This record gives sequence, structure tokens and C-alpha cells, in this order.
Amino acid sequence: MAAKSAAVAVDFTRMYATLGLGKETIAALQAFRKRHADAQRVHAQLSAQPTSVDIAHYRSVLKNKAVVDEAEKILISFKPITYDVSAHMKAIEVFEAKAVENARQTEVKIDEELKDLQATLANIEDARPFEDLTVDDVGAAHPHIVKTVETMMKKGKWTVPGYKEKFGDLNLM
Repeated sequence: MAAKSAAVAVDFTRMYATLGLGKETIAALQAFRKRHADAQRVHAQLSAQPTSVDIAHYRSVLKNKAVVDEAEKILISFKPITYDVSAHMKAIEVFEAKAVENARQTEVKIDEELKDLQATLANIEDARPFEDLTVDDVGAAHPHIVKTVETMMKKGKWTVPGYKEKFGDLNLM
């Protein structure tokens, strides 16, 4: 009963979205859920079927009592066949191990992403306002800008390409 209530309490669609699971993991979980639902449906159908045989009814209906006696003898001597499910259990264990490994990999990825996001948040909180930045600070942060400006100065280019198109010409003459 506890397993049933736990399965009902899990919101799988929310879990898929919030945990950032990989496509393989989501597909495996959905396939497992489908197989589980099918197994529950078949179990419910088979459980609803009657399991007893009314031999007295067949004795009263059939004239040939020897057939009924033979059927009763076979029914009494019937023993269900036991199946070796170790192969299925091994397959389930392999699937479970793979699912656990994928979950661990996902956990590691999520932890790394959280650390990156925390570092980014710390950088944002510790950053100076734009008004307080100097040209040297921008050059230190992006050295390619300094190289580009130096190249333009060496070539005698004093205008930035695309500036007039974007911001307009401010020359009065």
C-alpha cells in the first residue's frame, strides 16, 4: 500500500522538467512506467477471473462421468510450473544500475551547474557599477578590444565601422 501511495505522490512531469534529466533517462523512465501500468492492468484482469472449477456442475450436466472423473483427477494433480526468473532479475538489476549511474551523472552535472551559477551570482553582486569602470578596466577584462584599437590607430582609422549607421552623424558641419 505504501508503494502505491508513493507512486501516486510522484509528479513525473514536474520531475522531468525540474531535475534536468537526460533524454535517455526520461525515455527509460517513461518506458518503465508504461510497462508497469501494463503489468498492473493485466494483473487486475487476471485477478478478476474466477479460479475455481465447479466439478459438481459438470457431473450434473455431462452424461459421461468418466470424462468428469478424468478432468477432476487432472485438476487435482495439477501443479503450477515454476519459472526461473533470475535472468529477468539480472536484466532488472542491470537496468537499475544504469539508471542509478545516469542519475549520479545528472547529479554531478547539476552540482557543477549550481556552482557555476553561484559563482556568476557572486560576480554580479560584487561587480562595480558601469559608471565606475575605467578604460583600463575594460581593456584588462577584454584584451582583444585593446589590440583592435591599437591596430586601428596604426592604420590611421579614427572612426569605428558602423557607428554612424547605428548612432547617426553628430558633426554639425
